[in-house]
Amino acid sequence: MLQKIHIRRWLIAIAGGLTVSLLISFFSFSADCAQIRESVFRLHILANSDSAADQALKLKVRDSVTAEAAGLFDAAQDRQDAIDVARAHLPELQQAAEQRIKAEGYDYPVKVEIVNMYFTTRVYDSGTLPAGMYDALRVIIGKGAGHNWWCVVFPPICVPAATKDAKTLDDVLSAKDAKIVTQPQKYEIRFKAVEVAESVWHTVSGWFS
Repeated sequence: MLQKIHIRRWLIAIAGGLTVSLLISFFSFSADCAQIRESVFRLHILANSDSAADQALKLKVRDSVTAEAAGLFDAAQDRQDAIDVARAHLPELQQAAEQRIKAEGYDYPVKVEIVNMYFTTRVYDSGTLPAGMYDALRVIIGKGAGHNWWCVVFPPICVPAATKDAKTLDDVLSAKDAKIVTQPQKYEIRFKAVEVAESVWHTVSGWFS
């Protein structure tokens, strides 16, 4: 009987140790994800609807907006610099979107703004960004009821860089955080855990906003 009690205590101790280890690992990864979110500035374009025509228009507006933004963020040193640059050039970006919509024969209104918004885990050619709240340059075409397109404008991943001095992911992220973004297959379970936690937090926060 005494031996069984010792075994039970031993198993409880092991389970407790594993639980603590997992929690420490999760919170450490979550902190890294927070740092990633604070280091990048994203682009988010919403189509008027999911019709083939509206989705095609979304991509043409994307092309015009990213062309207008070419080289715009080259001198930015961090996310806040990029936000300030985008805010100063909102009229030009708005005009580029409006002109493309009109040129394609549509009269949809379009809104270009800087927001802080929730993203699920997103996979890009250059890597994966964890779920959570990000600052973003958002373009809403018409009703904004269609599927969206997203990318990163700082560092300038989906907008052309005009100079070799433009920041890269390696410049704005620590080596550890860059590894998380560029080698997401190693962190798949933790990415999912962070997404669930961030989704719950985003939902609960919305109840009180």
